[in-house]
Amino acid sequence: MGTFLLGASCLPGAAFAAEPGQDLGAGIEVTAPASGPELWHAHRNVSDNAGSSSLWLLGTVSPLPSGSTWRADEVRQLLHTATAVLVAAPLQVGVARGLWLLVTQPGVLKNPDHRKLEDVMPEPLYARFAALRAHYAGSEAKWERYRPIIASALLEQKALEQVGLSERLDVALAVERLARQAHVPIVQVAEPGVTDLLGSLQSLPPAIEDRCVDTVLRTIESQLPLLAERARAWARGDVDRLEALPRATEAECLAAMGTGSGPATVHAEMQRHWLDALEAPRPRPGPALAVIDIDDLLGAGGLLEALRRAGYTVDPG
Repeated sequence: MGTFLLGASCLPGAAFAAEPGQDLGAGIEVTAPASGPELWHAHRNVSDNAGSSSLWLLGTVSPLPSGSTWRADEVRQLLHTATAVLVAAPLQVGVARGLWLLVTQPGVLKNPDHRKLEDVMPEPLYARFAALRAHYAGSEAKWERYRPIIASALLEQKALEQVGLSERLDVALAVERLARQAHVPIVQVAEPGVTDLLGSLQSLPPAIEDRCVDTVLRTIESQLPLLAERARAWARGDVDRLEALPRATEAECLAAMGTGSGPATVHAEMQRHWLDALEAPRPRPGPALAVIDIDDLLGAGGLLEALRRAGYTVDPG
């Protein structure tokens, strides 16, 4: 079975202050304009057939502060000379960010035979979901006919909205729109062995679905402060802080839906494929612009380090 990701220069930053014993999400707030996300320029001297010699890399995180703006003017300038824009394949973005892609697929969204969530979820898991639903959605019945993984993604959106974050803000889609306006070719990078979102949902075993729902619920229960701080660090371009912060638990679901590899292995495979795509020869010489999850760029073994090993000079943009 393949895998898919669960759940995009003046961005609002984030501030949070969560004390032990406080209400879920209490004190977490995203406010105030900041300096904007980091952009890197990687360049080297190569022959025309040796791959891209100039790369602009825009690192993104999800969720982002609601009402975000971003470095659109700077990207428009880069697109004047860009030969390609590289983005992740749209149906590999994850359940929470890809819900809008599934609205025409009711058979994937709903439980079979008109069953309710309480009929298909293990009792302890459903109890946690119901408590969080009552807290964030103010309802005892909302989403009962949806599949557990879809209902949990919708619940996650509600929780994020209450702390000023959104997974529906997608920088890659915004860059794609600008690229089409500028008639720049778009390359969708699909990781090998990664099934698209629709295909994964159609064949997802219940036990794996339950593991992914547990991951989402743990995110809501304990990781909203982390997500808020990551959004704040990204918004102000604080790379050191982003490198110091842990990743959210979505990697556990990613690994569970794969072929048995752990999260670190899956992450490394994705990075290697992105590096191949970045270094692939282009139809004509000139810079390429890539929009990539910032966790794939930073740290030991990240794409920035891999590009340096491949002979690139990498400078902040």
